[in-house]
Amino acid sequence: MPLNFTAIDFETANSSPASACSVGLVKVRGGRVVERASWFIQPPVGHDAFLEWNTRIHGIVASDVVGAKGWAEQYRDIVAFADGDVLVAHNARFDMGVIAGGCSATGTELAEHHSLCSLQVARKTYTLDSYRLPMAARAAGYEGFQHHDAAADAEACAAIVVHAAGQHGCDTVEALGAATRVHIAPVRPRTEQPRATAQPRLSNRPMIFAD
Repeated sequence: MPLNFTAIDFETANSSPASACSVGLVKVRGGRVVERASWFIQPPVGHDAFLEWNTRIHGIVASDVVGAKGWAEQYRDIVAFADGDVLVAHNARFDMGVIAGGCSATGTELAEHHSLCSLQVARKTYTLDSYRLPMAARAAGYEGFQHHDAAADAEACAAIVVHAAGQHGCDTVEALGAATRVHIAPVRPRTEQPRATAQPRLSNRPMIFAD
């Protein structure tokens, strides 16, 4: 089987996993990028406050998403783009939490997804001082991209997985997961409560500072 997957990256308006304001998607077929997509997302009411901290990170403000589709409409496009692929993300727990959180907050049925974390793959492939996305991507020979731009981050993530697969002699994401002992995990539903106000966090990637 060929090395096929979809790399994905979200940026969020605040610390709520349901506050996705941007998504980047990169489709890989046979180890090569064949399609790219990205767009703004209007976060649902109760999760739509744009915190200064998050805006400083990704540069997106509330006016940027005016007129953008909401999660329920956008999610269908994400599912269609991925077309059943394993979803690859750098710190996949965050990005898969965004998918589950957005679905929960909007009453949208969560599709069946499985994910592979490129952060964990990088840790089993390279010897680095930091495994944040720019450093891991540089180890994979991919650099000079605009970090925290969702489209650019998704492409960097894809580059890491393609390079790591070559390093481990793997021709599928499943084989790469097995070689690095990184579990390809199902995305599970979650309960997301509306937030009238959101408090700042140290990062727009909650709990793990690895992107």
